[in-house]
Amino acid sequence: MVDRGSGAEDREDSGILIPLHEVRRARLDLPVTFERRELDAILRVYGRMVAAGEWRDYAIDHLKDRAVFSVFRRSSEVPLFQVVKIPKLARKQGAYCVVAASGAIMKRGHELARVLSFFDKTLKLVRA
Repeated sequence: MVDRGSGAEDREDSGILIPLHEVRRARLDLPVTFERRELDAILRVYGRMVAAGEWRDYAIDHLKDRAVFSVFRRSSEVPLFQVVKIPKLARKQGAYCVVAASGAIMKRGHELARVLSFFDKTLKLVRA
C-alpha cells in the first residue's frame, strides 16, 4: 500500500491509502516519453545536422515500452538513425541507444549526452 499523506493529521487526504498494484497499473498505461531536457539535447544535435545539410526531417513516437526520435534525409525514406529510450534497460545496458537504418545499435549507454556524442564529428588528418 502507498500512503498519499505526508504524515500531517490536519490534511484531508492524509488517511487515503492506494494499493501498490493500482499505482503500478496506472504507470503502465502511460506511454514512454522524452523529458524536456532529453528532447532539448536531441534537438540540439538535430539542429546542428540540419545546418550541415545531412538531415531534413524528424518524427517522434511515444510507444508503450519506448520513445523513439527518428531522423530522415527525406521524409519519404526510412529513418537514417533513431534515438531510442527504453526505460526497462536503464539498469542493465542503459536506457538510451542510437540505431542505424540497418537496425544495428551504434551506441548505447546510461547517459543521453554520451550516446548523442556518436553524432559528433571528429577531425581527421588527411595527407596528400
